[in-house]
Amino acid sequence: MARKIIIDTDPGQDDAVAILLALASPDEIDLLGITAVAGNVPLALTQKNARIVCELARRRDVRVFAGCDAPLARPLVTAEHVHGKTGLDGPQLPDPTMPLADGHAVDFLIETLRREPSGSVTLVPIGPLTNIAAAFRAAPDIIPRVGQVVLMGGAYFEVGNITPAAEFNIYVDPEAADIVFRSGVDLVVMPLDVTHKALTSRSRVAAFRGMGTEVGRMVAEWTDFFERFDKEKYGAEGAPLHDPCTIAWLIRPELFTGRHINVEIELEGRHTTGMTVADWWRVSGRGANALFMGGVDDAGFYALLTERLARL
Repeated sequence: MARKIIIDTDPGQDDAVAILLALASPDEIDLLGITAVAGNVPLALTQKNARIVCELARRRDVRVFAGCDAPLARPLVTAEHVHGKTGLDGPQLPDPTMPLADGHAVDFLIETLRREPSGSVTLVPIGPLTNIAAAFRAAPDIIPRVGQVVLMGGAYFEVGNITPAAEFNIYVDPEAADIVFRSGVDLVVMPLDVTHKALTSRSRVAAFRGMGTEVGRMVAEWTDFFERFDKEKYGAEGAPLHDPCTIAWLIRPELFTGRHINVEIELEGRHTTGMTVADWWRVSGRGANALFMGGVDDAGFYALLTERLARL
């Protein structure tokens, strides 16, 4: 039976690929809706980009809800320097014609978790955790009803990508991350430690382009765009496809390895705000609250991604 999920997102080229992977995998993934949040770019663009991706996949039936336009307690920090001014810079795409769904994303999260059988819905946040935390704070009764939260965010061995200590999604709204990590939900974390091992390459991008489809062309051109930044930053052959790791884990968890450990969110550090303090070696004595991933079969990951995207 396909797993019911809600993707919470701030697209972002890699967010777009994650959405496409979910839509290409109906046997494993039942996408109940997409909730947009401010992050890589402001909310006006993230909710628009989510609809653009749905239309690219010819899935105008997917409901897209606009959510929080700012973090819980801080000014919004965005990442146009990586994703471009639209968040989906690279190939030109038409504006979406499908409308936003009525209502606020936080209300949709609450209503869905109350309506669906307890434990049956997985939340997949691949941007800042503002919407998820706002829902948990407004309706704490939904927390034990969440089946699992599978998120992209954080770092340990790979340290930070927006500050020396912090990964972008957690840094943008550390208070929201703190709420989620302390909530007691079954939490799976895809940090930079994993995503930086899932790098694009010339042959992998060529495989996307070689599909001969509009989806394949778009994914190849999006990858060409944001590769430039990451290649210069990291000195690597390619760029990490961060967010699709969450969906890939839901489909083929055997591609990933990790540990159940304690992860705390730093809120007050002078140089470390937004850091995920991951007790990888279990030295703190604090109880485990997350399955924190550390490795990925990158060849298997790209084989899955290529096979599934070719279906669209």
